[in-house]
Amino acid sequence: MAAESEVGGVTWRSPCPVSSGLDVLGDKWSLLIVRDLFIHGTRTYSEFREAPEHVATNILANRLRLLTSLGIIERTDPDGVARNNAYRLTPRGEALRPVLEELGKWAQDNLKAHHAEMVNIL
Repeated sequence: MAAESEVGGVTWRSPCPVSSGLDVLGDKWSLLIVRDLFIHGTRTYSEFREAPEHVATNILANRLRLLTSLGIIERTDPDGVARNNAYRLTPRGEALRPVLEELGKWAQDNLKAHHAEMVNIL
C-alpha cells in the first residue's frame, strides 16, 4: 500500500477512489454543509451554525476551508471576510446531489425502522 500523502489540505490515505472520496466527505460535517446548500441555496456561516446538528465553530470553519479549497463550494465574495461571506455549491458540488439523494433513499429504506422521526428532505 502506498504511503499517505497530503495534497490540497487532504491527507490521501490510498489511491482507491472510494477511500479518496471518504478522505474529503467521510466526516458527517462536510456532507451536511453540502446538504444545507442543496436545500437552502446560498448560506452564510451563521446560517450553517443554526443547523440542527450544531457543528462546532472550529470544525465548521475548517470544513468550509477544505470544501472551498477543493472547489466543491465557493464564497460568493472571494475577497470578503470569510465569516461575513456566503457560500454556494460549484458544479463539482452540484455533482454530489445524486450521491446524497441515494444516501437519503438508502437511509429511508433501511434505517427508518430504527429512527421513526426521520424525514425525507431531498
